[in-house]
Amino acid sequence: MKEYKNNEELIEYLISKNVIINDKKRALKNIEKYSYYSIVNGYKFVFKDKNNNYKKNTSFEEIFALYEFDKNVKAIFLKYTLEIEIIIKSLMANILSEEYGVKDYLKLENFDNTTDKKLVNEFIEKIEKEIDDNYIKHPTIKHYKDTYNFVPPFVLTKILTFGTISRYYSLLKQGDRQKISKYFKLSDKLLRQILINLTMVRNISAHSDRLFNYRNKYDISFKNIEKDYDRKEYLCNLYMIIKSMKVLLDTEKYQEFDSLLNTELEKLKNKLFVIDINDILRIMGYDV
Repeated sequence: MKEYKNNEELIEYLISKNVIINDKKRALKNIEKYSYYSIVNGYKFVFKDKNNNYKKNTSFEEIFALYEFDKNVKAIFLKYTLEIEIIIKSLMANILSEEYGVKDYLKLENFDNTTDKKLVNEFIEKIEKEIDDNYIKHPTIKHYKDTYNFVPPFVLTKILTFGTISRYYSLLKQGDRQKISKYFKLSDKLLRQILINLTMVRNISAHSDRLFNYRNKYDISFKNIEKDYDRKEYLCNLYMIIKSMKVLLDTEKYQEFDSLLNTELEKLKNKLFVIDINDILRIMGYDV
């Protein structure tokens, strides 16, 4: 579309493209709440044939079902990546305090000496800026700065984003990374790969982008998690993220996570007619 269309016009546009609207009133309400762009433009590719036409009997309701599935899956990932974030932050705060003390841990010599010093210094400056930016917003930061003129690791980690924590982990000395990765029975390299991808997944989930067809060039050495997985492409996908989370969450938490995902898949399965649930599973990276 090259010009603005109101919601009613968008419905008529879909009809002109041979998309069935079973309940026009509800379709209008959903477009009003979630936007045509998010629902249709985000998920229509699954319902198109090789000539870029909608498959026969495609309905708005089926496109919306896929949109809603992805929205619910993103909420599940947000919940359980937060659990992982909490664990990583706790492990890092303990390692930093134990190895370098609660005051002088933010020094160049306390980072991986194989990394470009400029990059490490830039990261340290970023952390110091985070502390300054949170001086007013975060009472504990203010308390430690005013009282002791430093912020200990167990306070600092609370204000850092998951992305910053993942970056911090990658810049630690290898021995420190290994002490953290040992908790998950992983190599430090594999944990770093997983955290890079989880950062991406977390950002997608938080900012309403499409998640179910996730692909990332930053690969995971997945054979160390599921050795018999038949990879169709050398890009990280959502299935690999799901199985990677199994090694980061405790058994009970992962079972909750897995159960919620399976519930959403079953709900979607019952709403699909033009496409099949296996089409979605394959896009997610499942070997079906």
